[in-house]
Amino acid sequence: MNDIFPVIPAIKALRPTHWTKNLALFAALIFSGQLDNPLSFTKVVWAFVAFNFITSATYIFNDLLDVKRDRLHPIKKNRPIASGKLSVEYAILEMFIVLFVGLILAEIISHLLFTLIIGYLVLQVLYTLFLKHLPIIDILIIASGFVIRVYAGAFIIDAHLSVWFLLCVISVALFLASGKRRAELQIVDGAKTRESLQKYPTELLNSYVTMFGNAAWMSWALFTFFESPKANANLWLFLAELSKTTTINKLLMATIPVTIFAIMRYQSLIFGGKSEAPEKVLLTDIPLVTSVGIWVLMVVWILYSGASNFSI
Repeated sequence: MNDIFPVIPAIKALRPTHWTKNLALFAALIFSGQLDNPLSFTKVVWAFVAFNFITSATYIFNDLLDVKRDRLHPIKKNRPIASGKLSVEYAILEMFIVLFVGLILAEIISHLLFTLIIGYLVLQVLYTLFLKHLPIIDILIIASGFVIRVYAGAFIIDAHLSVWFLLCVISVALFLASGKRRAELQIVDGAKTRESLQKYPTELLNSYVTMFGNAAWMSWALFTFFESPKANANLWLFLAELSKTTTINKLLMATIPVTIFAIMRYQSLIFGGKSEAPEKVLLTDIPLVTSVGIWVLMVVWILYSGASNFSI
């Protein structure tokens, strides 16, 4: 503790690249039609910041408990604590600081958000202590983290999300979680780095990835069919007057091909052993980043330029 505080390792221990997962908080803001509402937008931004602190605290906690296993992992051995670049004492101090800041921010934003984060923390602690060693349960817990993020964003702006959207969120979350396990199985020795991997036959994880990948794009397709806003922008009304063939009331369905491409691309990365860290893939794989960017732009454009009804 007498050494100069290692700033760079401390920042890396927070895993800032993993904060991309917390962008899920913006889902409700976009799909409830409140993206252009300054008050709602500000709340979600601060909730995003709070969640960044909270998730970073759980990452440090996980690294502290898993330091011996991480040193046997080809990738995780380079983490600050496992590599010795950040001492255990400094890591513990950092963990409590970011946890405190995150909880204070959450309480200021919304007591409901604070309560939800407490639930998230309890779940993550249980996961780190023993749930991650239980096959199937570990995938469900990882997926639940994404679902909690989406609904945290919904609670703080009092937004309604349809059951179809919930189905979509669950499917995508399970797809990402099973993909993470499948890629990890391919590049590490499960017996040394993660107990649950010993109980996952490759064929079983393959079936999970395929099953949830199909469920993800199909649930999104159902969402776009049942929950698309009515097209009432001048362009669509003009086209509808020209011919009934051009009458469109399911504009969000135009995003389905992009969704399918993104899932197919991510599956190719999974089976190539390149998706153990989804947050890094979403930042580095150009085809995937491009497809996600196009998808977001299409969704925002459809909802905010051609819709009058945000009852999603």
